[in-house]
Amino acid sequence: MTTPIVVDSDALPPVQLQAPAAAPSRQLVYRHTLPIRIMHWINVIAISLMLFSGLQIFNAHPNLYWGNRSDQGREWLALDAHQNAAGNLVGTTRVGRHSFVTTGVLGVSKGSDGTPEARGFPSWLTVPSSGWLAMGRRWHFFFAWVFVLNGLCYVGYSLARKHFQRDLWPTRGDWRGIGRSVLDHLRFKHPHGIEALRYNILQRLAYLIVICVFGVGIVLMGLAMSPRMDAVLSPLVEAVGGRQSARTIHFIIAWAFVAFVLIHVFEVLISGVFNQLRGMITGYYKIESDKPDEPPRERPHD
Repeated sequence: MTTPIVVDSDALPPVQLQAPAAAPSRQLVYRHTLPIRIMHWINVIAISLMLFSGLQIFNAHPNLYWGNRSDQGREWLALDAHQNAAGNLVGTTRVGRHSFVTTGVLGVSKGSDGTPEARGFPSWLTVPSSGWLAMGRRWHFFFAWVFVLNGLCYVGYSLARKHFQRDLWPTRGDWRGIGRSVLDHLRFKHPHGIEALRYNILQRLAYLIVICVFGVGIVLMGLAMSPRMDAVLSPLVEAVGGRQSARTIHFIIAWAFVAFVLIHVFEVLISGVFNQLRGMITGYYKIESDKPDEPPRERPHD
C-alpha cells in the first residue's frame, strides 16, 4: 500500500520563470560603397585578363633567368618539349637542376585540333588561345593600364575617405591578437555579428601587401622589362639585377596574385558565399545581432 505524500505548496520556494531567449535578429548593413564595388569588379576583370594574356606572352619564350642576359643553359625555370624514343612529344618543367615530366599541362599540351604541340602553358589558359603574340601583348598592355588607373582611383578614394587609416592599418590591439587570428583561420573559425564587419589583422596585412607590394611591384617590374623604359628606369633595372631579373620578379608577383585570389575565393566560399557576393554586388551585408534594437556600432567599409 502506497502512502501519499502531502506537500504544503506555501512552503515551497517561488519558481523563477525565465523568458525564452530571443532569437538573434538579422540586419542588413550597408558595408561597401558603390565606388569600391565598381573598382573591385574592374580589378577582377583586369587581373584575370592580364594573367591570361601574360601567359600568352610568356609562351613566346617560356624560360626565366636572373640578371641581364638570357643565355641558353642559364635558365632557372624552363618549360621544354622534346621527342622521346617513340617519337612522341614530352613536356618537361625544369626548375634549376631538377626536371619534371608535365606533358599535357606544361611544355606540351593539346592544340586546337586535339594533337599535342610544344607550348609553355596550355591554350585554355591563355588569351588569345592560339599562339598570337602580338594580340596577347595588346590585351596585356590595355588591361595593365586599366589596372593602373583603377588602382590610382582606389588609392585616392581610400585616402579621401580614410579607408586605409580606419580599416586597413593594423592597431596595437590587432597586433596583440595576431596569434588568436592565426588559430581562428586554421580552424576555419570566422567572426559573426558586428565583428564580421571589421577586418582582422591577417586580412589587413594581406590587403596592404597586395596593394602596396604586389600592385606597385608588378607595375614597376613590367615597366622595367620594356626596352623603351631603360633610359628612364635604368636605376631600377640595375637595382633588381637586370631586365631578365625584372621579368622573373614580374612573373613571381603575378603568381602571388593568383595565390591571393585563390585564398580569397576560398574564404568567401567557407564564410557564406551568398552573403559575401551580395555585399560586393549590392553593398548590403547581413549580420546577426543578439540585441535587435541596437544598431551596428562598426562603420561600414568604404
